Amino acid sequence: MTALGVQNPSLGAEKTALLARLVDGLGPAELYWAAAWIATQASGGRLAGIAPTAAAAKLPAERLTIVYGSQTGNAKRIAERLAGRGEAAGLPVRLLRADAYPQRELAQEQHLIIVISTQGDGEPPDDARGLVEFIAGKRAPKLPALGYAVLGLGDSSYPQFCAIGQQLDARLSELGASRLLPAAMADVDLETVAIPWAERALEAAREALKEVTSAPRVTPLYAVPQRAVYDREQPFEATLLSSQRIVSRASERDVRHVELSLEGSGLRYEPGDALGVWPHNPPALVSQWLDTLQLDSALQVSHDGRTLALAQWLGRERELTRLNASFLAAHAALGGHAELTRLLQPEHATEKNALFDHFQPIDLLRRYPAAWSAEALIAALRPMTPRLYSIASSSSAVGDEVHLTVAVVEYQAHGSQHWGAASSFLAAVDEDGKVPVFIESNERFRLPVDPARDIIMIGPGTGVAPFRAFVQERQETAASGRNWLFFGNRHFEADFLYQVEWQAALKRGDLHRLDLAFSRDSAQKVYVQQRLLEQGRELYAWLDGGAYVYVCGDATQMAKDVHNALIEIIVSHGQRSQEAAKAWLAELMQQGRYARDVY
Repeated sequence: MTALGVQNPSLGAEKTALLARLVDGLGPAELYWAAAWIATQASGGRLAGIAPTAAAAKLPAERLTIVYGSQTGNAKRIAERLAGRGEAAGLPVRLLRADAYPQRELAQEQHLIIVISTQGDGEPPDDARGLVEFIAGKRAPKLPALGYAVLGLGDSSYPQFCAIGQQLDARLSELGASRLLPAAMADVDLETVAIPWAERALEAAREALKEVTSAPRVTPLYAVPQRAVYDREQPFEATLLSSQRIVSRASERDVRHVELSLEGSGLRYEPGDALGVWPHNPPALVSQWLDTLQLDSALQVSHDGRTLALAQWLGRERELTRLNASFLAAHAALGGHAELTRLLQPEHATEKNALFDHFQPIDLLRRYPAAWSAEALIAALRPMTPRLYSIASSSSAVGDEVHLTVAVVEYQAHGSQHWGAASSFLAAVDEDGKVPVFIESNERFRLPVDPARDIIMIGPGTGVAPFRAFVQERQETAASGRNWLFFGNRHFEADFLYQVEWQAALKRGDLHRLDLAFSRDSAQKVYVQQRLLEQGRELYAWLDGGAYVYVCGDATQMAKDVHNALIEIIVSHGQRSQEAAKAWLAELMQQGRYARDVY
C-alpha cells in the first residue's frame, strides 16, 4: 500500500485494494496515525522496533512535530513541504493541522515547528483558534524540555502583520521553551523568507534528533503528498467559457459570473474549495508606472537569474496594486521623504494604515517622487501572488468546469483610474482566452458527511459563491437535509446575485429558506447579522438540532458581526451565559459544524 509508504506483498491484491480504499481521502495527520498503527501491527506490537510501553514514552522525544494553522492554504502548503523535506532527510515527522493537535501532548513535546498565518485584524486562522488560546491561557504547561521554531505568515499591508506568529513565539519562550532558531515572519511573497528559514529549521531539527536520524527506520511516519500535474507552481491554462455580468446596469459595481473549462487538466475540486488565479496587471496600469517613472518599457532587466523586458516584469511578475510596508520603506529612503519614514514608526501605525487603505503604489509614486532605476524597482517590488476565489459550482453539476463570482475592482481616486489585478484581468479576458489556475483545497469548509444534516449558509455579496456550489451539490446528491441561506447586498433591484437561481431552488425544494438583507433599500441600513437576530429562535433550533453553519465573505467587519450575532442568539434562545455561548460556538468550530471562509 504505497499511499502510506508501506509495501507488504504478503497482503495480497485484494487486501491491498481494501486498505487503499480505506485511506483514500485521509489527510496527512490521519495518514500518519494509520501508518503508525500499521507499523505497530506489522512488528508484532512494536512501533519502529520499540516496545509498546516504551513507544508511548519515547516517541515524542524521537520525532519532529510540525503543526500548521492555515486559512487560505499557504501555511498548510509550507508545512507539508517542510514535512516532506524532513522525511526525505530521514527525520521521523508528525504533521498535524492545529485543530487536530492533542493539546495534552504539548507538555511532553520536545521538537516542535509551528507554521501559522495571521488573519484580518491580528486573528488566528479558524483551525488554530483553540491551540492559540490554549498556549496563551492559564492551562498552558511549563515547557522546559521543548525546542521550537515558529514561522509566521501574513501581509504587511495589514496593521497586525504576523501578530499570531509573534505572539506564539514569545509565549512559548515565556513558558520555558528554547528556540531551535529565531522566528521568521513572511510577507505575501512568502517563499523568499519561508524557504531559507525552513532549511535552517530542518538543519536545527536534524541536529536535535541526530541520534534518531542515524538509527535504522522501519517505515516513514509521514507520506509526502503526491504532486498534482498542475498546481500553484505549475498552473493549468484554463479556457474562458463565459464572463457574464450578474448585476443590473444601475448597480454601482460590476460583478461577473465567470465560467472556465478544466477539461484535460485532471484537476478536481469539492464544494468549499478555492480556485487560485495568477493574474496579469492591467496594461493601462503598467503604462501609468512607466510614464510616472519615465522608464523605457523595452529596457532589459536582470533579476534572480532571469532577464525580461521591464514591461514584462511589471505586467506579470510584480505586484502593482497593493501597497506594503517594505516598498513604502524603500521608496521613503530613496526619495528622502521624512514624512513617509515617520509613518513607519510604531506610534504612527494608524496613519500608515490609512495610507494603505486609500493609496495604491502608483499614488505613492506620484505624490512622493523618487528616481527609481529599473533594476532597483524590480528588486524592491513584491513578486506577483495568486488570488484565491471561492468556487461557485459543484463539479457534480457542471463537470469539467469551474465557476467563480468576481467583483471587478475599478474606480477613480486621486485623479486617475485604479484597478484590481485579478478581477480586472478576469474581466478583460476574451472568450476562449486563457487563465492560469490551480485548485486550493479548503478542508475546513466542507459539507456535512451526513447528507441528512441541515445547513445554514451566511454569505453577503460575493460571499454567496461557495453556497451556490453547496446547493448544487446537495441537489445532485439528493441530500435530505434542509438548506437555509442568508444573503445580503446593497440593492434588491440591482445587486441580488443569482436571484433567478435561488428562486428556482426554493420552488424545487432544494433551498428551504432564504432571508435577505439589502442595506441601501431603506433609510436604516440592514445587514445579514440583523436578519440572523430576527430569526434567532428558529436558527438556534436548527443549531441545537445538529445543523452546520457556514460564513463566507469579509473578515474585517462582517464575519465579526455575524460571530457576535450567533453568540447573542445562543445566549437569548439557548439560555446560556455569555461565556458558555462562546464556548459552545468554539466547540462547534472544533467539530467543523461552524466553518468560515473569510478574507
